[in-house]
Parts: sequence; structure tokens; C-alpha cells
Amino acid sequence: MTTFVLLHGAWHGGWVWQRVASLLRAAGHEVHTPTLTGVSERAHLLTPSVGLGTHVRDVVAHLEAYDLADVVLVGHSYAGQVVTGVADLVPGRLRTRVYLDAFVGDDGDAAIDLLPETVAGHYRESVAGPGFGWLIPVRSLTVLGVTEDADLAWLAPRLTPHPWLAYTEPLRLRGSSDVAAVFVECTDWLRVFRPHAERAAARAWPVHEVATGHEAMVTAPGELADVLLAVT
Repeated sequence: MTTFVLLHGAWHGGWVWQRVASLLRAAGHEVHTPTLTGVSERAHLLTPSVGLGTHVRDVVAHLEAYDLADVVLVGHSYAGQVVTGVADLVPGRLRTRVYLDAFVGDDGDAAIDLLPETVAGHYRESVAGPGFGWLIPVRSLTVLGVTEDADLAWLAPRLTPHPWLAYTEPLRLRGSSDVAAVFVECTDWLRVFRPHAERAAARAWPVHEVATGHEAMVTAPGELADVLLAVT
């Protein structure tokens, strides 16, 4: 049995993994899907001081509270930053890091600086306007590659603004992690994270592709579950 801890990206909550989690559990594995501070059902905890460090501590605390070890830690999109931070702090609790269409950051890297400049510019504009200077408003789901009406109807009402500090606070790492790492790229959308797949390949990490949009856990749960089972 493998223990999976699945981390959602910006605007989402642990609920977004329901389709994948059920498949992994059906295969006999333990699955945890914590929600990070300040979003979804934890949106009532959102303040301008919630950032990347908060989210790293969320996950470390979860691993310690449940005394989890030999974990496959999966981070989607923004949560790649969280995975890297957690692997730096508690490498002994992890078996594998999986970056699902996610940031592959190094010490000193902030997520906003790891985005293509045009995308980063859209973020900054939305934060300065409807985000009141400290929130990232929810992005268009169709831009992220979600096209089915049923998926849009399930996702849209559940998404909440994300703390801007999570994107501007840089990683602070003590050293390079020796925890094994894998990258999974979603290829049927704008491929914003293609440079991170290339960075992963340059580090000799296995790189897998899933032919779907950015929200693979919603739009291609079976294919994604198969990849997760194969890489562990």
C-alpha cells in the first residue's frame, strides 16, 4: 500500500481530487487531500499574511499529525512550490515528489517570477484591481482547458480567491532535496508549465505527459491515476 498526499493548486481545495482519490483508494492505497489555509472550506482563515510558508507548514503539520511516512507527495500547479518546501523540511517522510503541471522552483524563487511574463502580468493586473492588492481572483476555467459543461458546473461555484503572498513569497531552502522527483505535464492547453517540464528533464527526472487540460484531476482522472500508480 502506498500513501498519497495530494495537494491542490490555487483557488481550489482538497475536494478537487475526489475523482482521482477514489480510484487510488479502490486500488488499495491510502489517500489524503488536505486543503491549504485560506481557500475553499478554509477561506475564513484568509488574511494578507497567508503565504507560501503558511502552506508548507500546513502540509508538514498534516504529515506529522497523521504520522505519515514513505509518502508520495503530489502537487498541482502552484502546489509545486509547496512540495519543494515540504521536501526540504521533512525529506525523511517522503518517498517521491510528483509535480503535476507545476512549478519547479529553487531557493529564492517566487511563483510569480516562474510564470511567463504575459501570464504574470495578468495576475498582477487582477491583484491590483479586483484583488484589492492581496488576492488573486479566480482565473477562467476555459483558459485552463476545462470545456465540459458538467465539469465547469462542478468547479466554478467552489473556487475561491488565492492569497497573493503565496505567489510573491520566495522559497527558502536549506539545501537541494534528495527525494526522488517526477514531473507530469498536461499537454492539451496553453502549456504554461512546459518550461518546468524542461527543467525537470534537465535534472534527469522522469517526465510523463497526459493529453488533457491543466485540471487533469477533473478532466482526466483515470489517466492521471494510472500515471500516479505507475510512477510510485
